[in-house]
Amino acid sequence: MINAVIRAFRTPDLRRKLFFTLAIVAIFRLGSFIPAPYVDYGNVQQCLAQTNNTSGLYELVNLFSGGALLQLSIFALGIMPYITASIITQLLRVVIPRFEALHKEGQSGQAILTQYTRYLTIALGLLQSTTLIAVARQGALFGADCVLPILTDSSPLAITMMVITMTAGTGLIMWMGELITERGVGNGMSLLIFASIASSFPASLFAIAETRSIETLIVVIVVGVGIVGLVVLVEQSQRRVPVQYAKRMVGRRTYGGQATYIPIKVNMAGVIPVIFASSLLYLPALIAQFNQPDAEGRVDPWVQWVSNYLTQGDHPLYMALYFLLIIGFTYFYVAITFNPEEVSDNMKKYGGFIPGIRAGRPTTEFLEFVISRVTFPGSIYLGLIALIPLIAFSLVGANQNFPFGGTSILIIVGVGLETVKQISAQMQQRNYDGLLK
Repeated sequence: MINAVIRAFRTPDLRRKLFFTLAIVAIFRLGSFIPAPYVDYGNVQQCLAQTNNTSGLYELVNLFSGGALLQLSIFALGIMPYITASIITQLLRVVIPRFEALHKEGQSGQAILTQYTRYLTIALGLLQSTTLIAVARQGALFGADCVLPILTDSSPLAITMMVITMTAGTGLIMWMGELITERGVGNGMSLLIFASIASSFPASLFAIAETRSIETLIVVIVVGVGIVGLVVLVEQSQRRVPVQYAKRMVGRRTYGGQATYIPIKVNMAGVIPVIFASSLLYLPALIAQFNQPDAEGRVDPWVQWVSNYLTQGDHPLYMALYFLLIIGFTYFYVAITFNPEEVSDNMKKYGGFIPGIRAGRPTTEFLEFVISRVTFPGSIYLGLIALIPLIAFSLVGANQNFPFGGTSILIIVGVGLETVKQISAQMQQRNYDGLLK
C-alpha cells in the first residue's frame, strides 16, 4: 500500500493532480478559521469552550463545515447549501417535466441542471446566512450556556456585509469543489465534505479521552474499526440482476449478444435519508424556540413536550422517531432515484431481457420486487449506523459529533473508497498497477 502511494506521487501527471487537490483542501480549511466581519472572535472561542450542545440541523451543518458554522467564519455555511440545492434539483425532476427532460438530454441537459443548482445554492446561501446571523444576533446560537455578545456591530450595514461575505464564501467553496473535479482527483464536493468531517476526528477522540479514560478511548477505537469494516462491507454489497442482450444483424455486422448485469446496491440512498430525518426532527424544536415563556414564566404544554422528548438525542422516543424516519426516507429516495419502469423500457428498446423474465411489465414488477427486498436491509443498516452517535452520547459521554457513526462514517468511507478507485484507475492507465491489489 505504501509503495503504491509512493508510485502515485512519482507519476508526474497524477502527482500534479494530487498536489492541486491538497492545496485546494488546505485553502478550504484555512477559510474555516477566518472570522466573518463584525464577529468577536475571542467571545466565540470562549462560547465554544463553554458548550458542546449542538443538535439537529445546526449539528449537521457544523459537521459538514468542519466546525466553521459555530465560529461564524467566512466559510460558516460550508458545502451544505450546495448539498441542499442538489437534493432539491433531484426531487424537482419528479414534479417538473422540464427537469426530467433535461436529465435525459445527456451532457448538455446536465450542464443546464448544474447551472440551476448553482443559482439555487446562492439563494440558499443568502437564506441560511441571514438565519444564522439573526440567531447569533439574538444570542441563541450557543443557547443558555453562553451569554457573551458574538457580534461587535448589529447595524443593518454590518448585517448586510456579513450576509454577503458568508454567501460569497459558499460560492467560493462551490467553485473550489468544481476545480478539484476538473483538475484534481476525485469528486471535489465530496472531498471537501470529507476534509471537513475528518478534521473533527482528533478533537472528538481527545474529548473522549479527557472526559472518560484512555481505556475507554481504546475501546471506542476498536469498536470504530469494526464499524468501518462493516460500513465498507455493506457499501460494496450489491444485488446483480443478470441481463442478456439479443444478437442483432445490421448489414454484415452483429451487435449485442453479450451478458451484463444491473448493479443494485444495498445502500442506494447513501447518506440522504439521514440528512432528511435530521432536518425534519429539528423543525419541532425550531418552532418551539419562537414560543417564548409569558410574564409568569409559563410555557405552552406542547412546547414543554417538544423540549422534553424531541430535542434530546438520548431520549428513546427521539431515537425511535429518528430510526423510523430514516427507514421511510430511504424507501422514498430510492423510489425517486431508481425507476424500474424506465429501466425496463430501456432494456426492451435495446433488445435486453432478464433470463426467465418476460420483457415489459413482468420485468418492471421483478425489478420492483428486487428493489423492495434489497432496500429493507439497507434502510435498517442506515438507521443503526445513524443511531451510533446518539447511543455513544448516552454511554460514553461524547458529543453528538461522535466520529464512528452517523453521517460522518458513511461519508468518510464512501468518499474514501471512491477516491481510491479513481486514483487506482489512473495508475492502471499509466503503469498497469493500482493503489489496491
